[in-house]
Amino acid sequence: MNNTHLQTSEKLNVLLADYHLYYQKLRNFHWNVTGSNFFELHLKFEELYEDAKLKIDEIAERILTLRVIKPISNFSDYLAASNIKESNSDLKDVEMVSTILRDQDILIKQLRIVAKSAEEAEDDGTLDFVGTYIGELEKTSWMLNAWNQQN
Repeated sequence: MNNTHLQTSEKLNVLLADYHLYYQKLRNFHWNVTGSNFFELHLKFEELYEDAKLKIDEIAERILTLRVIKPISNFSDYLAASNIKESNSDLKDVEMVSTILRDQDILIKQLRIVAKSAEEAEDDGTLDFVGTYIGELEKTSWMLNAWNQQN
């Protein structure tokens, strides 16, 4: 492995931190959503955090696969490295969705940073899963944005 794999691994660690904050925020919103959209959003937030949980594991395993550094694993490290910040629990349902949409934009941006680094390193394995994540997240963002336009 070379220096470009180190750069990709470091960018993957930021992505890992981003996904941990995103995951926790989704759990927060799942637990604390109220109002007329409760049932719909309670289920949607659960669906999204279950997906994020799987991606967290895949990102950490990809870092290990590159065999340059280990994935960060302390919450204090996630807080320090993440581009995503924590949220209050008392947001209105529409504010929660807007917050998730902003976080998804942050995730997509970091995924593209990882993709660029992986492309430079000729790391097809990382490129493959990152491309899939981008497509899935773009579709989810489109759907949440469409829902948010009505509320």
